Amino acid sequence: MAKGQKARKENIAAEFDSIVIGSGPAGEGAAMMLAKRKQNVAIIEAYPRLGGGCTHWGTIPSKALRHSVSRLVEYNASPLFKQDQMPLRLTFSEILRHAESVIRKQVSLRSSFYVRNEVTVIHGEANFVDEHHLEIRKPDGSIELLKTKNVVIATGSRPYRPPNVDFSHPRIYDSDTVLSLKHDPRTIIIYGAGVIGCEYASIFRGLGVKVDLINTRDRLLSFLDTEISDALSYHLRNSGVVIRHGEEFQSVEGREDGVVMTTQSGKRMFADCILLANGRSGNIEKLKVENIGLEPNYRGQLVVDSNYRTSVPNVYAVGDIIGYPSLASAAYDQGRIAAMAVLDGSCESKLVSDIPTGIYTIPEISSVGASEEQLTQDNIPYEVGRAQFKHLARAQIADSHVGCLKLIFHRETKEILGIHCFGERASEIIHIGQAIMEQKNGGNTVEYFVNTTFNYPTMAEAYRVAALNGLNRLAP
Repeated sequence: MAKGQKARKENIAAEFDSIVIGSGPAGEGAAMMLAKRKQNVAIIEAYPRLGGGCTHWGTIPSKALRHSVSRLVEYNASPLFKQDQMPLRLTFSEILRHAESVIRKQVSLRSSFYVRNEVTVIHGEANFVDEHHLEIRKPDGSIELLKTKNVVIATGSRPYRPPNVDFSHPRIYDSDTVLSLKHDPRTIIIYGAGVIGCEYASIFRGLGVKVDLINTRDRLLSFLDTEISDALSYHLRNSGVVIRHGEEFQSVEGREDGVVMTTQSGKRMFADCILLANGRSGNIEKLKVENIGLEPNYRGQLVVDSNYRTSVPNVYAVGDIIGYPSLASAAYDQGRIAAMAVLDGSCESKLVSDIPTGIYTIPEISSVGASEEQLTQDNIPYEVGRAQFKHLARAQIADSHVGCLKLIFHRETKEILGIHCFGERASEIIHIGQAIMEQKNGGNTVEYFVNTTFNYPTMAEAYRVAALNGLNRLAP
């Protein structure tokens, strides 16, 4: 045995069957599956509390914020409460309190999972010494050496920060630091009109803040069905959001009283603050993956096979660190699949073929399957059925008139090819259609919705209305 190897063995603090780095949805999914199969598992979390970026900076706080703002918008628009009184106004900091209470509950719940399944939780920053040894730098500065048979990397991602922008300035934010916003802005520039940018545009506009949404592309969320993307653009503009397409920033100047952004086209915009939400990068730098021969791409992401195994046989990677689809829901399943591959050598389970997307703008957007543009490009004959929410009794009762459900189905086989929903509760409504799309042996047809009895009044009834609308379009 070499001298260095002998010293390393003597300094090992603990040995595990598997170590998971990161406690977000992907890491949690892997750790729980491994522990339930009686492995000795440790999870490494750099942050003082469990849950990862999803719980503390991403999905949970932004959706909790969105929920509070949506209720505020409903209250101010409702004729039931609008009795000549001044509109109710809340600040960003005030509605953030609700998000913080949700985060605390989530952390408590997630922490109990690790206790119940006897997973060792270690707080600190991990880096590879080699493929079977990890150094953990604890918050107090001490370093522990751990040995393991397998490693699952689930370190997630963080907002991309352009190098020529001073994010230390108190008026310049990314989608993580905006949650620490203390002042009450009257105007904001949001640079980047992806999912995060559009969601925060809805949130701030709902609070009465004037929003300039800068889109580097020619339309919002171009991966969506064009009809749905156009509906979002209309409703954002109708609420007062100024959308500027095809713009790139040249400089961002932080001042004591606000921010000036100059675009490459020569425009100069001033606002109380700016939120840059133009993509994300994998949290890879501190792992020292070069010590085991791994090389991330320019976005800090790792390449994996169908079982989420990297080019190092005992090292796996799941979640945002591998890129697409970068969804919390999919990340949890990726973690479980990777864990089964660790345990059994390979895993036959895969992510569902049609992963739903949920976009928590106001109103919500959710879709699953193909868009009209994709089907047209592939020369697939299809028809469309629509249900406008304003025609549904449940939507009228709830005063939720904005939105629609769109079913796309094959003209000949009646197979459902895509479902697109715009409106309140869209991310819930979509799952009814997703369940039918997953049916095999002819079970996936638009006629299912015609022949099924739905509770009345419900939003789910939109499926029957849309199915009848589409079938009525077919030539006899």
